[in-house]
Amino acid sequence: MSNSFDVVVIGGGPGGYIAAIRAAQLGFNTACIDEWKNDKGGPAPGGTCTNVGCIPSKALLQSSEHFEHAGHSFADHGIGLKDLSIDVPKMLKRKDTVVKQNNDGILYLFKKNKVSFFHGRGSFVKAEGGAYEIAVAGDKPASLVAKQVIVATGSNARALPGAAFDEEKILSNDGALRIGAVPKSLGVIGSGVIGLEMGSVWRRLGAEVTVLEALPVFLGAVDEQVAKEAHKAFTRQGLKIELGVKIESVKADKTGVSVAYANAKGEAQTLSVDKLIVSIGRVPNTVGLNAEAVGLKLDERGAIVVDDECRTNLPGVWAVGDVVRGPMLAHKAEEEGVAVAERIAGQHGHVNFNTIPWVIYTSPEIAWVGQTEQQLKAAGRAYKSGSFPFMANGRARALGDTTGFVKFLADAATDEILGVHIVGPFASELISEAVVAMEFKASAEDIARICHAHPSLSEATKEAALAVDKRTLNF
Repeated sequence: MSNSFDVVVIGGGPGGYIAAIRAAQLGFNTACIDEWKNDKGGPAPGGTCTNVGCIPSKALLQSSEHFEHAGHSFADHGIGLKDLSIDVPKMLKRKDTVVKQNNDGILYLFKKNKVSFFHGRGSFVKAEGGAYEIAVAGDKPASLVAKQVIVATGSNARALPGAAFDEEKILSNDGALRIGAVPKSLGVIGSGVIGLEMGSVWRRLGAEVTVLEALPVFLGAVDEQVAKEAHKAFTRQGLKIELGVKIESVKADKTGVSVAYANAKGEAQTLSVDKLIVSIGRVPNTVGLNAEAVGLKLDERGAIVVDDECRTNLPGVWAVGDVVRGPMLAHKAEEEGVAVAERIAGQHGHVNFNTIPWVIYTSPEIAWVGQTEQQLKAAGRAYKSGSFPFMANGRARALGDTTGFVKFLADAATDEILGVHIVGPFASELISEAVVAMEFKASAEDIARICHAHPSLSEATKEAALAVDKRTLNF
């Protein structure tokens, strides 16, 4: 017997659970299907982000940052410690607790908003009479029917050819979050968000970390000035970063992992490490969705083809998040989830790709929104630039973290903010001011004329905005 709903959401990650909750708030009888399991086999909604991505990585980053501060910075504050140690199992237990709290929070929100939750794997069965039948495979199989379906099945880590993840020696983001003891040596292939964050965690705890990157430049998608500053900071910290490498082979045995590669000069090299994290991107998760049963169109990458409003080629079927085009970011998925629910209700959902912020939660943090200087140059757009160093910021000095700067890019004629780039303390929080400003088409002068609290890191954004017109209050 089938359960009939107005809206069925397949996937309970950031895009899926947010879409389900918003649809229910708009008056639709809504169901959400999610297959993630906790260590006891129970439901663990939240997708990659909550279970093996954003949330657990931030928990480990916080723990490892405390450890590094205790070992290197506390003395400057007059705090003395003896016999400093790290209890990795306890650190991982805390991480797991944080994850479970988020899982339970989502289940609570489902209940509060009257979203029916089905624990299992959802897949299309057939389309009939203007509706879609969805099968739920799991401990309690079910059959659901709905006229509106939102697919939010996320993505999976991309493996190196010939080097499958075993999550013991060759690790995806999942295995990187479950390393049971600090490895003596750790290799990371790929200097993207996951590689740098996980490399930072285990470097802080004592591992010797080497990052191998195929691109000839570091953080190619980031503003070049910011990327150079970050590279200097990571190198000072002890991360070994090699650019322009070509991986030849990866072999794991009982003793560790051996990576054969050619360096930027084409010279043969070998890296031997205890464990290897492979962070070379992610692929859309559509395997098992049975898209062919209803004629759902996929592209050559396996992603679901959608238009600008997340509509697929099928009436009443939508897709959001990592499984479609665009940046693979949890907050991008959330925005699309809300927008789709509102579009189903006849409203005008809003998603602006130009104002989606990006963050790398390393130390220093890296955050940006809008266009980079190299993009503006390539487009031939006339612009003005202004920057301000945290070295000259009183709050940063008090924090003991003066690495980096804030950089504004504005249109040369209108002064409209085109991009904001931050490398330094709490960049992930500071970038939100820039997002709000750009959504409302603010000028750099608007930010410069807004009163910012003193002393605060946000004063650096004010000073950078002032610097666009070659003005400053501090010099």
